[in-house]
Amino acid sequence: MSGAALQDRYVQSCLGGLHVRVGGNGPAILFWPSLLMTGSMWTEQARYFADRYTVILVDPPGHGDSQALHRMFRFEDCAHSIEQILDTLGIERAHIVGNSWGGMIGGTFAALHPGRAGASVLMNATASRANMRQTVEFRLLTEIVRLLGRFREPLTTRAVKAFVGPTIMRERPQVEQAIRAELRDLNVDSVYWAVNSVVPARPDQRELFGRISTPILVVAGREDPTFPVAETELMAEAIPGAEFVIMENTGHLAALERPDEVNALIDEFLKRHPLEG
Repeated sequence: MSGAALQDRYVQSCLGGLHVRVGGNGPAILFWPSLLMTGSMWTEQARYFADRYTVILVDPPGHGDSQALHRMFRFEDCAHSIEQILDTLGIERAHIVGNSWGGMIGGTFAALHPGRAGASVLMNATASRANMRQTVEFRLLTEIVRLLGRFREPLTTRAVKAFVGPTIMRERPQVEQAIRAELRDLNVDSVYWAVNSVVPARPDQRELFGRISTPILVVAGREDPTFPVAETELMAEAIPGAEFVIMENTGHLAALERPDEVNALIDEFLKRHPLEG
């Protein structure tokens, strides 16, 4: 199934109207992307899984065709919005696949709503607070971009370098082009609230993640410029029974950078942990 075959749906949530694209048949997989990205980063996963699963691609709060944000939010709000998406679509339980922000929220959802979560694949994510450098850099970045009205150079290149490692920059220039296209289309006033909620205000979730009882696969990128392997491994160690995989030659957007390898990882994990009922 191509991405174009997915149906647009709009869900009212505690974080405003959310745009999701839904298609396929079978057990549900909900995909939540990184900050500054939309559900389109999962296009290759939708193509791969839609013949066997119902795929749900989320434009997260304040991004893409979802309603603009005008305030800060908590991670619990994001987890509740997943519950509201599932309720609106008439889905009782879903596997969760998330990247960065999506990986963090996938863990929050599994901890707070275990009856609604199947297996979760949490990629390029952290369970820890932002360090001082990240806090200062991201606050400054959002203030400048907001004043400029959009991403401009050299800030665009700086954002790209937070996502992509040297191997992908060298071998797959189309990934950089896709990221730049997403950055051009951002509503920077809306993204200001998302970035500050997810980076400077990010909670330490390691204690919360100790309550997770559902199957979890944590994936790190060896060349992730934002969350080094050691930080993502700390997240995995906080989750009882979590599996941990390192993808070589991969940066911060594993699913976009290496879709075939990521599809195989997700597929194998979900086959071992099917949704019951």
